[in-house]
Amino acid sequence: MSDIYAPPQAPLVVLHEDAEVLLVDKPAGLLSVPGKGPELADCLLTRVQAAFPDALLVHRLDRDTSGVMIFALTPHAQRHLGLQFEKRMTRKTYVARVWGVPSEKTGTVDLPLIVDWPNRPRQMVDHANGKPAQTDWRVLKDEGDTSRVRLHPKTGRSHQLRVHMLALGHPILGDPFYATGPARAFPRLMLHSEELRFKHPQGGRSMKIRTTALF
Repeated sequence: MSDIYAPPQAPLVVLHEDAEVLLVDKPAGLLSVPGKGPELADCLLTRVQAAFPDALLVHRLDRDTSGVMIFALTPHAQRHLGLQFEKRMTRKTYVARVWGVPSEKTGTVDLPLIVDWPNRPRQMVDHANGKPAQTDWRVLKDEGDTSRVRLHPKTGRSHQLRVHMLALGHPILGDPFYATGPARAFPRLMLHSEELRFKHPQGGRSMKIRTTALF
């Protein structure tokens, strides 16, 4: 995996649009927000704002993660959605391909995380100083040397799913930070934000937006 930032140039894929919210399918390899320096200016936020000038950021996905991402189209919606994420009222579902096959079919990882300062942006498990982090997981398919899993993060720590799967001994395939050897030798990080459930800022009705992984 190259260190040169060369984001995909595919057209914007809109999953849902109304007066308050916009949901799009973020491609892998594209930053959610601009990085430091002009070479990292191209990102999903600026692409979305080119088509929807009123779009406001609510949350982020890692550069290498694909899938559902929500933007607000009004300040009210941004506040409403921001509180839902902060209070863990949203439900996020991810699908990933990982190295090896877990011995159990389902489980929960409950390991506190903290930034690994000498190696940032890497994160690490730290029982003394880490922030609480929990992930529910379930095996979907045994693929031999690898397996497909569904992940439900209960918290939203940076790199949470990556570090939690590594802690289980099953790093996510293609992960440039945590996978090694044959597990790393994949063209992209095999992690996809498959579904987001949230309350609509106008009226509070429950919504569920999905997009299928391309791996």
